[in-house]
Amino acid sequence: MNRRTGLVTRTRDLPAAAVRMGVVALAAAVLAVAAGCAAPAPRPAPAGVRAAARGAAPFSAAGRAATAVTCNPAAASLAPAGPPSVTPGSFMARIRARGYLIAGVDQSTYHFGYLNPLDGRIEGFDIDMIKAVADAIFGNPNQVEYKAISDAQRIPDLGNGSVDIVAHTMTITCARLKQVDFSSVYFEAHQRILVPDNSTVASVAALAGKKVCVTQGSDSGGTLSLPSGQTQPIVVSVPYWTDCLVLLQQGQVAAISTDDSILAGLEAQDPFTKIVGPELTDEPYGLAISNQHPDFVRFVNAVLAQERADGAWAASYAHWVGTPVPHPPTAQYAS
Repeated sequence: MNRRTGLVTRTRDLPAAAVRMGVVALAAAVLAVAAGCAAPAPRPAPAGVRAAARGAAPFSAAGRAATAVTCNPAAASLAPAGPPSVTPGSFMARIRARGYLIAGVDQSTYHFGYLNPLDGRIEGFDIDMIKAVADAIFGNPNQVEYKAISDAQRIPDLGNGSVDIVAHTMTITCARLKQVDFSSVYFEAHQRILVPDNSTVASVAALAGKKVCVTQGSDSGGTLSLPSGQTQPIVVSVPYWTDCLVLLQQGQVAAISTDDSILAGLEAQDPFTKIVGPELTDEPYGLAISNQHPDFVRFVNAVLAQERADGAWAASYAHWVGTPVPHPPTAQYAS
């Protein structure tokens, strides 16, 4: 038993093929548990709250256009207006009146947002960030209704108001900033490649003509393009990263490519895999929020500033990601 992850590691007195089949079965079982024990769908917000959200004025259209021209994803958020405060008439006040924060989260990314099969709770580093926001609104980190969503659902669910905030290993990109707002950067990841431990693949170039798994709605597939004239990798898209892991274990794809934070969780679940190759991209994570609620963006950034300052960010990182703990990403703001 791996003391850090609580998962079974390589058993040397069994044939490798037999152990690998056991790992495949275990991953399939975890997927079945996740599918059957998803977080309950959120209760609809009161009609007045939904109407108010639809009618709220968007964050400065001129400012958004300027951001699109001079886009710096790591410095595109709104500065806090002071300590986190629930002011009358704010979006935070409407959330408090409802009685719970609705958060769109992952339930299959180990260490960041995953459904613990032992107690049925969703937990991880991303979840800690959501709890900090809830605590700032209610004085109670547990007044949250989690909505388990896929990568592809993140922006649509913010747009239709079915979630207040998304914490889902979501990279801030210029394209996404045209659709939603983000908090300041709360985690820095980098895209890499996960392969079976007996694979000779060590770079994107070695994936020419091979199948590589990504999730629908992620930005990972575009990074895998090779120069014109070369045989391109074959991108296979699925709803969840754990689906990719099962395909890799079954030999249906040669690799998985996404952020190293996500790959580390997959590697921890299957000791017959390894992360290879250089860092392909910078992936700054932000908490995503509808662009109808700039006051909430500033509020969330004030919460994150406290998390960085009081050691809570570092404690969460040590617990979920590991040590040594780096300095938290420095907050940068557009205004």
